[in-house]
Amino acid sequence: MTRLIRVSGAVLGAIIGLGLAALGGGDSPFFGAPNGGFLLTVWLVAWLVVGFSILPYVTVEPALWIIRKVQELSTGEFVTAVAGLLVGLLMGLLLGLPLSYFPDPYGFLLPLGVSAVLGLGMLGLTVAKRQDLIEAIEALGVLPRREVDDPEAKRPLVVVDTSAIIDGRIADVIASGFLYGRLLVPRFVLAELQHIADQSDPNRRARGRRGLEILTALQKSDQAAVEITDEDFPDAGPVDARLVALARARSAAILTNDFNLNRVADLQGIRVLNVNHLANAVKPAFLPGEEMRVKVIQEGKEQGQGVAFLDDGTMIVVEGGGRYLDRELQVTVTRVLQTVAGRMVFAQPRLD
Repeated sequence: MTRLIRVSGAVLGAIIGLGLAALGGGDSPFFGAPNGGFLLTVWLVAWLVVGFSILPYVTVEPALWIIRKVQELSTGEFVTAVAGLLVGLLMGLLLGLPLSYFPDPYGFLLPLGVSAVLGLGMLGLTVAKRQDLIEAIEALGVLPRREVDDPEAKRPLVVVDTSAIIDGRIADVIASGFLYGRLLVPRFVLAELQHIADQSDPNRRARGRRGLEILTALQKSDQAAVEITDEDFPDAGPVDARLVALARARSAAILTNDFNLNRVADLQGIRVLNVNHLANAVKPAFLPGEEMRVKVIQEGKEQGQGVAFLDDGTMIVVEGGGRYLDRELQVTVTRVLQTVAGRMVFAQPRLD
């Protein structure tokens, strides 16, 4: 296509050059001068080159640019642009009729200018204000109302318990991207955190303040959407029952480390996200016969037992490891016991 247009441009350029050369008639230097043939040839070649080079940039390139811009438009933008252009041209036609009675050249130029300005102006205005126009049309009942496509509204809703906030690992879980949802923190949970932070016991006070600090950090984080709600169900009873009622009313899950709240929510068909369960699930699996190197740091409950801990907090009970206190040794796993509190691994010192 481009090659054909370039050839057509060359032919058109040669025709234009020949027409301009013939305007002077007999007085033209192309026909009256001794070297007129050479000058005419150079003149025609120059116009041929100009036509060959320029015509694609005044035809194909603008057309392709317009096509690309139209393809980039959404359906709503395209429809409002066409509607705005038609309305602008109609307004230009109505205003152009009385203007056409002006004497020439104003009677010819003014209607064209008014139509071009109103058409392009209404096109840009309708595209820029398309959302307001669509809402106005919907309000009049011409179009059915659209559902709001809000990505935040599609995120799962998670009601956060006090125990999960104080635990603190929720911040790391959210930072890793494994917890994707909006965190709903009720006012009565904040009140419970404040009450714990005001306790006279230094340990409880430190835990309460840590929970408030973690909640503040989550609010400032871009990876978490934290919503503080005033919804409450005082008739439901204690805090756990109010959390369950809130989760049921908002069709939300509950994030907690509280074993009793976990059981109550499960019984009522509410999804529970338990950080302890997550931590146990991602701990490495141990099979009988596997070997590892541990450091015995304390004596066990039974006679001769030693206790070691892995980096993730897994307890290793070493049978006969009491005599290796504060020493590192190679042990062999004998059995693994899963408890409510976590996973316990029993092992024996490796016999060399």
